[in-house]
Amino acid sequence: MAQLPPQTIHRDPQLFYWILLPITAVMILTGVLRYYATVLMQTAPKKLDAKTMKEQRALMHGIALRSNFHVLSEPSFRVRRDYLINAYESGAFLKDPERRGQPPPNPMTDPGAMDGMMGMMKNNMAMMIPNTLIMSWINAFFSGFVIIKLPFPITIKFKSMLQAGVATKEMDPRWMSSISWYFLCYFGLQFVFNFLLGNENAANQMAQQMAGMGAQNPQMFGPGVDPDKQFKTEAENLAVVEHYSVLDGVESRLLEGIKSK
Repeated sequence: MAQLPPQTIHRDPQLFYWILLPITAVMILTGVLRYYATVLMQTAPKKLDAKTMKEQRALMHGIALRSNFHVLSEPSFRVRRDYLINAYESGAFLKDPERRGQPPPNPMTDPGAMDGMMGMMKNNMAMMIPNTLIMSWINAFFSGFVIIKLPFPITIKFKSMLQAGVATKEMDPRWMSSISWYFLCYFGLQFVFNFLLGNENAANQMAQQMAGMGAQNPQMFGPGVDPDKQFKTEAENLAVVEHYSVLDGVESRLLEGIKSK
């Protein structure tokens, strides 16, 4: 069976210096500037008051007891469970016991929630504005250019991903357009940012989104959430736990292990 001759495209070698390198350099510099802009726009988290801290730690105590009950003996577990269930149902750990049964306050009137939303908005703007400007710059000046050929064979399924902006059907899928190179830099420069800025950098878009989500809801009881309902739910979860211990029958298991040897 005759093989097709390799496809050859004669392109200007200067495309490497005037398109590929500038796009790469702009993406790296934009990531570094985004990191420092994010650092400057960050606001220090507000300290929680004692009542709010007590409310959060009480719920965490119940979750920890429900997750690790098997390391406790049955009497110890029952004492702790009964105490927490009674405290949860009576509202002993609530920050504002007088607000029991009332609807939660409007999140838009909560200063902590507004600060979280503003922090998320800042992170999103720091990510969207530079990407929009770079994408417009590439579409205006470098649209339709084929700049590099991959040194390894790939299937036709990668053609739409690697040749964005180049409407050709017969071109070898290994050729890459300028817009595709931009997307490759967008998702593949994290190791460069880790080397330049350290592992805890904010140049990664996914890390920025996670940071924005954390800034939006830094507390366990977020805006619009009724802590009394969460306590009652946790009380129900603790009430249905069937206790067993990792030390149940440990003597017989130890003797059986010794006899087997």
